Amino acid sequence: MENFSKIANKIISIGSGWMLITTTIIFLLFSVTVLPDQSQKAALYSGDSGSPDLSLYYSPDELYTMAEQFGENGRQSYIKARFTFDLAFPFVYGAFLLSASAWGLGALTDEKNRWRLLVFIPILAILFDLLENTAASIVIGRYPQPSPIAAHLAPFFTLVKWIFVGSGFAISIVLIILGLWRKIKK
Repeated sequence: MENFSKIANKIISIGSGWMLITTTIIFLLFSVTVLPDQSQKAALYSGDSGSPDLSLYYSPDELYTMAEQFGENGRQSYIKARFTFDLAFPFVYGAFLLSASAWGLGALTDEKNRWRLLVFIPILAILFDLLENTAASIVIGRYPQPSPIAAHLAPFFTLVKWIFVGSGFAISIVLIILGLWRKIKK
């Protein structure tokens, strides 16, 4: 645990207000300029079948059904998006969440405070997002060949990703508000 605390303290020491502002601007610009186009492209190949990345949970059978409904071109588009846009997006939102957490925890806690371990939540969100993309892409790319291990891991990775992404945003918002409140009071 001590090693994790040292790493958390190092991450938090790098965080700054300027880093938070920069990553917020990048996140907002990405959300306004890139996300709408990617959503539109995804709607073309996924139709009513949905997409693994946007689902909270799905079964392996539902993942195979999505792969079937995507069709050959849709499956290729899905995989291309996972290894272009969806490689960048986890790092964009992750950088924002990490800088927000680092800044807030730096403003609110000292180096011995265990709450500083919350800074790992954005890192876990990125990790599980990338694992989800990889597992789902294996299933969709190999379809109609079965990929039982990836088909069972993908839904788990998706659910865990959303837990970390959701908690990362909630924690970041709370930390920013509390950090600003503390700075204003001083």
